Amino acid sequence: MAFPDKPMAHLLGSNGPVHALAYSASPGTYILAGSSDRSIRLYNPQSGSGTSSSITTPSSSHLSKKSSSSPQIPEGRLVQSYSAHGYEVLSLSVSADNARFASAGGDRSVFLWDVASAQTLRRFGGGSSHGHSARINSVCFAGEDDALLISGGLDASVRVWDVRSGAPKPVQVLGEAKDAVSAVVAHGAEIVAGSVDGRVRMYDVRAGRCVTDVVGPSVTSLSLTRDGKAVLVGGLDSKLRLMDRETGGCLKTYGDSGWRNTDLRVQSILGGKEQYVLAGDEMTGSPGQGTDGRIWAWDLVTGELRATVRVPWGPPGLEPKRVVGKDGKEKERTNVMSCLAWREGGFGDQFCVSGTSGVVSVYGYN
Repeated sequence: MAFPDKPMAHLLGSNGPVHALAYSASPGTYILAGSSDRSIRLYNPQSGSGTSSSITTPSSSHLSKKSSSSPQIPEGRLVQSYSAHGYEVLSLSVSADNARFASAGGDRSVFLWDVASAQTLRRFGGGSSHGHSARINSVCFAGEDDALLISGGLDASVRVWDVRSGAPKPVQVLGEAKDAVSAVVAHGAEIVAGSVDGRVRMYDVRAGRCVTDVVGPSVTSLSLTRDGKAVLVGGLDSKLRLMDRETGGCLKTYGDSGWRNTDLRVQSILGGKEQYVLAGDEMTGSPGQGTDGRIWAWDLVTGELRATVRVPWGPPGLEPKRVVGKDGKEKERTNVMSCLAWREGGFGDQFCVSGTSGVVSVYGYN
């Protein structure tokens, strides 16, 4: 089966770059997008009418209209907006029952939301001596019935929060990292944390054990296989590594001469029922590409590049607003693809991607 590169929908509304994406739990009907504009938006990628809608952009948007005769891709439907963050949103995680989700970012707090009422149920940390002292880069649900929340931050700590009790003090603080914690994922009683110090640390909470694997470059992204036996590690050396969690060995390395990731936090995930390794692009490897972004897909087993998909800045008829530098010259805008999500934890029939433009693009099978 060919890689799912058919554009299915554009999701509009963000007034700045989107840093975090998440599908609702199975069947994955909805998409959450966390933005630099401090808001979280819930979308249904199905427009309802099955046809494209007219392009409307808020006056504060960083997009501008431009006449276009190109065929338009359907625009998904904005269902709800969630506003409580005072800083950019950097990470999202949805509970298995779809009733709640967690968000985190520059606030130094983990926000627990009720999906239906759009209200925060709890705020963990933030300002207190028990919370993170700097930006939170990653958050995820963990434990039986999603009873725990795990957060990792710029303060080099991983903190475990009790969702049921809502206690302001974390259940556990894991402080082995020597630099910022960039990503956290969980599987059963185990927590996996990636750090800028070039290490991936695996914590067995029940046994009280920490195993450290040395990757080398700063770790920017983690994605577990469904069985939890391997983890995809993204690093700032333009390589992705599939690592065996039991032995710490590298099973396969992915990369390409045209793909570079040395400066920015670019997410990588597993998808297509774990057939593919998918990564965004910081758009520094091939200058002069215009405003389009790119996503890359490799075969998980062979490591061969299977697809490179160009991602437009937005729907036909929208373009980035001109930005003029201090020298009076117009700055080149590039659509850095920094966040991705695949429906049903990588086993669904579509995925979404976003970044600098703030437009979420949804792709599926032909």
